[in-house]
This record gives sequence, structure tokens and C-alpha cells, in this order.
Amino acid sequence: MNKISELFRTKKRTFSFELFPPKTEQGYAGLLDTIAALAKLHPDFISCTYGAGGGNRGKTLDVVEHIQNKHRVTGLAHLTCVLHTKDEIRNILKEIKARGINNVLALRGDPPQDRPDWKPGAENFKYSSELCAFIREHFADYFTIGVAGFPEGHVLCPDREQDAKYLKIKIDNGADFVITQLFFNNQDYFDYVARLKRLGVSARVIPGILPITNYPSLLKFCDLCGATVTDEIKRLFAPIQDDKEAILQAGIQFAVKQCRELLNGGAPGLHFYCLNKLEPTATILRKLEK
Repeated sequence: MNKISELFRTKKRTFSFELFPPKTEQGYAGLLDTIAALAKLHPDFISCTYGAGGGNRGKTLDVVEHIQNKHRVTGLAHLTCVLHTKDEIRNILKEIKARGINNVLALRGDPPQDRPDWKPGAENFKYSSELCAFIREHFADYFTIGVAGFPEGHVLCPDREQDAKYLKIKIDNGADFVITQLFFNNQDYFDYVARLKRLGVSARVIPGILPITNYPSLLKFCDLCGATVTDEIKRLFAPIQDDKEAILQAGIQFAVKQCRELLNGGAPGLHFYCLNKLEPTATILRKLEK
């Protein structure tokens, strides 16, 4: 069963992982070992990210193909439209299809660091909603299309209500489900789902979970992506930020609590940002099963 939309017909909840293509051959070999270990946890699907402009596109598709062919786990290929023309996107989608990959996470993406001032022109897509419409128009129902959601609103969006309206456009243009950006206040997620339901969105909104393993790195990352580091996180992690083992254990404890609350509140599963590591995600899942 390769289409995520078909999984949804039989599964009320899905558990999935996200990886990224390493830049070195050594890193790639290590990732294959991690994938083998993650596959033993029986995820419903595993996704792989895509660099701006497709600098690592081949590696992204290699990873997803490996996940599917070697481990018989459904794969989800990220696709960003930054830097690509519409013709290039069409050819990339043809390649994804030729590799037997049925699932795409359609993203706008951010301009790369070496071209921060890049702006879309007439031959580019401006928004991921346009990418969704293009995929549906040219590939009909071959692909299950996922999109990104932002419980706190996208960093470039003026307010949360408007952000929810933009998400609805993605769904109306052919998207099947949503994976959210990381967040630490579960109420933000529940409020987001309620906003979308008021707009008539019934698609699954799967919460994205980032287990905390490094507090200083977390602060920098959240500053870049616009996710809020809550007072609770600061209170729990700031005093122990120099103690790696203490951070790891506190991160597991917080993630288990967050995940339980989300599932008990009706979340249709969990999507873990694994950072190409087995742990602590494996431990978190084990504790959730108890």
C-alpha cells in the first residue's frame, strides 16, 4: 500500500518519521543504518526533505526509493518550488512517478542562503497552493499530496485567521493532508484544527513533533522558523542546557506528555522530526505504547 491517502482509509492514526538527505557519503551510509532501525518500528510512512532548488534532489528520491524498495515502508518525497520553473517541476514529478513514489509533500520552500533575494517570476510558482493545483492538473490522482501547516501561523503571514485561509486554498487545490510545523503548546494545535474546521477543512492535520535534544540549537532553530519556545520549555530546559543526558531525558519526558495529550485530544497521529537519528524517537514511541 504505497498511497498515504489509502492508508488513511484503514487507519484512524498514523505514526511517521521525517529524515533529510546527508551531504556526505559517510552521512548517507549512516542514514541507511538509521532507516533500517526506524523501519523496525513499523511506521506508516517516512518522509525525506528536499533542499532549495533541488541541490540534493537525487539524494531525496534515492532515500525515498530505498525506504520503499528495501524496507517496504511507504515513502513521502518533499518537493519545494523555490528556484524551479514550472517545466522543471513537471519533469521532477515525472521522475518521482517513474521511481514508483506515490506521495509528495508540496512546499513553497525558502530561498537558499546563497540566493536570499530570489523572487519568483512568471515561470515560477509563487505559492505551494499553485504547486498543488499543478500536480492535480497534470498527474490527476496518481499522487497523494501533503502540505505544511502552521499552528501558530506562518512567520510571513499577518495573522492566524489569514494563514488558515491560505491552508484551505491548498486543500481546495488538491492537497489531501497536512503535516504541521513543530510547536510546543498543544492548545495552538487544537485551536488551529478548530480554525480549519470552521472553514470547512476536514483533511487530516498531523502534528509535527520535535523531541528536544539540544536547547541552544532549539532556540536558534525556533527563531528562524517562527515557532514559540514556551515559558514551560524555558523553565524545564534552560537550567540543564549544559547537561546532555539531563536534556535528553527531559526531552523524552516532555515529548511523551505532549504526544499523549495530542492523541487523547483527537490528533490523527504523530509525525516525528527525527534529525536522522533513531533516538530519542524510538524511546518516545515505546513509552507511548504503555
